[in-house]
Amino acid sequence: MTETNTTGMPLNQRQLDALADQIREVARAELMPRFSNVRRDEKQDGSFVTEADFLVQRNLSAWLAEQWPDIGFLGEEMESSKQRALLDSECPIWCLDPLDGTTNFVSDIPYFCISLALVARGKVRLAIVYDPNRDECFSAIRGEGACLNGKPIGPHACRTGLAGSTALVDFKRLPKALSTRLVTETPYTSQRSFGSVALDLCWIAAGRCDVYLHGRSNIWDYAAGMLVLEESGGSACTLDGETVFSRGLRPRSIVAAAQSSLYREWCDWLGVRLSPR
Repeated sequence: MTETNTTGMPLNQRQLDALADQIREVARAELMPRFSNVRRDEKQDGSFVTEADFLVQRNLSAWLAEQWPDIGFLGEEMESSKQRALLDSECPIWCLDPLDGTTNFVSDIPYFCISLALVARGKVRLAIVYDPNRDECFSAIRGEGACLNGKPIGPHACRTGLAGSTALVDFKRLPKALSTRLVTETPYTSQRSFGSVALDLCWIAAGRCDVYLHGRSNIWDYAAGMLVLEESGGSACTLDGETVFSRGLRPRSIVAAAQSSLYREWCDWLGVRLSPR
């Protein structure tokens, strides 16, 4: 990855590496010592939150403010009014999910991550998704490709049609009629559900699974993983055929695949009308 300019300031490979190192350090200090050994609380929407969520967010927000004081910060564990004000503004922002996969984290399931995206001029410009269990750091800079631990990933050759694919599907948030159809008219050969949107998208980008479906994700869930997927050559849209990324708090559905022909076949089966480009 070469030097680029995403926010009126240079952002080069050295700075990206320093950012990834800081995220690794925070994960080792705040996440892993509390893995499956922390009290959980329930938020108004029914999802879980732990002290680890808040500690990671506090640590990274302070570090980012020191390094890039002109860039705003939005974290999942902020008041919605502050989140909305940041998203309504034109300023560049860091968008952080301090612990994507909290239910896994408190249940001793080693599938969770820290997800950070840089949003500027209406698009995600930079992304880092770090899995501390596997010490895997997915990263992407818009227009420069995606990497896993510094090595490029994608684009992927078509290895299967939909009938032979492995799908990552979150049934909980899908329309009931669609969930029923997926069970009674299963179009793929195998199905998984792991519990972290950011990691799910990165696993699709890495070619570990083929197609993806999620009914309701927030901007901090998908922003970083979506850039990794796109920069690896993958494709995605909503169930309404819209672009997934939206600078707002309205949750978005995600239909995705690692390879373009498989993506079109998956959208066709789901009845998603793709907008002409």
